[in-house]
Amino acid sequence: MRVFVTLLLACLPLAACHDQARGGGAGERHEIRAVGSSTVYPFTTLIAEQFVASDPAAAAPVIEATGTGAGVRLFCAGLGAGHPDIVNASRRLTAGEYRRCAARGVGPVIEIQVGIDGVAFAEALNGPRLALTPAQIYRALAATPGGRPNAAQRWSDIDAGLPAVPISIYGPPATSGTRDALVDLIMIPGCEAADPDARALARSDPDAYRARCARVREDGAYVDAGENDNLIVQKLAANPTAIGVFGYSYLEENAASVKGVPVGGVLPTYAAIADGSYPGSRPLYLYVKRNHLAAVPGLRRFLRLYAAGWAPGGPLARRGLIAAPAPVRADAAAAIATERPLDPATLR
Repeated sequence: MRVFVTLLLACLPLAACHDQARGGGAGERHEIRAVGSSTVYPFTTLIAEQFVASDPAAAAPVIEATGTGAGVRLFCAGLGAGHPDIVNASRRLTAGEYRRCAARGVGPVIEIQVGIDGVAFAEALNGPRLALTPAQIYRALAATPGGRPNAAQRWSDIDAGLPAVPISIYGPPATSGTRDALVDLIMIPGCEAADPDARALARSDPDAYRARCARVREDGAYVDAGENDNLIVQKLAANPTAIGVFGYSYLEENAASVKGVPVGGVLPTYAAIADGSYPGSRPLYLYVKRNHLAAVPGLRRFLRLYAAGWAPGGPLARRGLIAAPAPVRADAAAAIATERPLDPATLR
């Protein structure tokens, strides 16, 4: 899904342009371009609005919600005006992704943690009042829980104490960082809690372990709702026995129509996500091409606006971002100020 912050004039013919980002051969580009996570999208959009409001003569940034995985692929495709400056990410870059970036000459890359979010489970206000554990979510979502095809159709098939309503979960696609976080933060711990053989399998056969613990069922119980998290909210209103999976900011923004589902006895609230007691807490990032900072007008100012907005009570928090601890914010601000490159040795 491509979303424009505002309508933009087309670039002048390429013959009159030069490549502002030193490579790529795609002509001149005056506007900042960001791709990636739909969870981080509303925060980057807010900064884009502030960017234009503070300098009406500036070209309006173009922000696209492509999902983290797809955004990273676009980001890592190369340097130059034809490639994005920023990727919004609802998980950390992987070592393999960094290697693919480096192979295309995309480096150095600056890593900026902009805040914290939670993978929230939600239901309609008139929903079945579910309260789930990671193990129950794993048994409901996994393609082969315990190594056997998933035959559960109702939540009561998972646990007799759960309501006898169909398992129907609207969530993000495989290209989404929220989907990756759902697997890593909820499903895999749930697998290890539910399956006594899982930890031994992780040591003896990592591929089989991932297939058992991380693969999501594809028989219709889990519905890929794309990168439009607001669409999931709408689907919950139409199907009140279903649950949705999206970033916490969408839960907060739509509190008049949906409510959080407790996971492990903890509701997805600002405080629980901030202190890490909610199982789905995760950091949010921007990744920025350092070579584009001097080439793309206003990119450095854009990043400084981000740093000015991510404190508790700031404009990003009012949009739903959970502020990172003070030392994390200070380190991220230092990465912006010094243009410090990411050390790939820290990636997994």
